[in-house]
Amino acid sequence: MSGYDRVVQPAAGDDALENHLGGDEARNYRQYEYDMVAPHVGRSMLEIGSGLGHFAEQFLPRLDRLVVSDFDPYCVEQLEKRFASRDDVSVLQFGLPAEIPLADPVDTVVMMNVLEHIEEDAEALRSLAKVTAPGGRIVIWVPGYMQLYGDFDRKVGHVRRYTPATLRAAVTAAGLGVDVLKPINFLGGIAWWAAVRRGGVGYPDPRLVKIYDRTVVPMTRLIERVIRPPFGQTVFCVARVPG
Repeated sequence: MSGYDRVVQPAAGDDALENHLGGDEARNYRQYEYDMVAPHVGRSMLEIGSGLGHFAEQFLPRLDRLVVSDFDPYCVEQLEKRFASRDDVSVLQFGLPAEIPLADPVDTVVMMNVLEHIEEDAEALRSLAKVTAPGGRIVIWVPGYMQLYGDFDRKVGHVRRYTPATLRAAVTAAGLGVDVLKPINFLGGIAWWAAVRRGGVGYPDPRLVKIYDRTVVPMTRLIERVIRPPFGQTVFCVARVPG
């Protein structure tokens, strides 16, 4: 369950569902995302699949340089409008895997719910490594566990859901090291299984998202401060570029 605003597929029909789940009803979850990613972000950042730019914008106070990007022309247009007054922000349009039109490397790449859409995931990561400075990080946030794969995943174009093992395989095949790799959002995984897989819900009901955000997310964060969950709705990875 999430409050995504990122678009990684052309925003048409059901493909756009993933990018608008939760909205203002998922404030705690969005804070959870930021708090997990922020400690691994340096002074320059490229976000892949920035959508309308809400997530990336949160990092501006800590950055010298931000590059936002998307595949979808509408999102690129909105990103250009959003950051038109910022000399420290640039906007790119491309899809992965591809050569990324970025002349100066960044020290951090962030991709939130993007890699699961890409068949050639290791090749995509290799493309990202080429525009990341030696020793820099690629932060990856992906849906976890094929046992949770259902109609929602198909509708939004997920090729797969990951385990720590399958994500490690993609990361190492791309020639990257692993700093952090773990399942997170344990209770969210249970809730997702109950609502989407067992309950047959095509996509999360905004009313349930609100309840989930106010109750399950804070409880999940408390639990995960104490124990490492055995599985989760999400797999989180911080990959390291050699050098």
